Amino acid sequence: MKTNKKISMFFGLLATSFLFFSFAGSKGGEVIQIFLNGKLVMEQYVSMEKTVRTLQLGSGSANDKLDIYYSHCGRTGTDRTIAVKDEKNNVLKTWKFANAKEKSGMTIIVKDILNLQKNKETKFNLVYTSQELPAGKTIALIDLGNKSFAKR
Repeated sequence: MKTNKKISMFFGLLATSFLFFSFAGSKGGEVIQIFLNGKLVMEQYVSMEKTVRTLQLGSGSANDKLDIYYSHCGRTGTDRTIAVKDEKNNVLKTWKFANAKEKSGMTIIVKDILNLQKNKETKFNLVYTSQELPAGKTIALIDLGNKSFAKR
């Protein structure tokens, strides 16, 4: 009888521990955060979400800025670049960013992206590349067609 009680307690504790771990947040992993003038407008956990989100940028102030953070398992990448590509995958502009030991954002002035708009092009890809991600990754789609500014 005592053996059955011990086995029941063991499996009860085991089930409870699985329950606690299922609610624990996952540390690490790749995370993209984009801030507009210090306000979080996009956060995406790369391993959990397969689709790329759209940032709608319209006519804003010349001083508006995007701060982009890409975390490789809690670490900032090295040899980081952000590129804007058109729908045909042509690179329109590339920004290079210094290596940093601590969490470091990549700042882009929104006006620089708005100035890339030629003809009636309104959609662009925002692509992140680093030593840790040499093939690059589209982190956001930029839509300049809507005049509402940076919706989530």
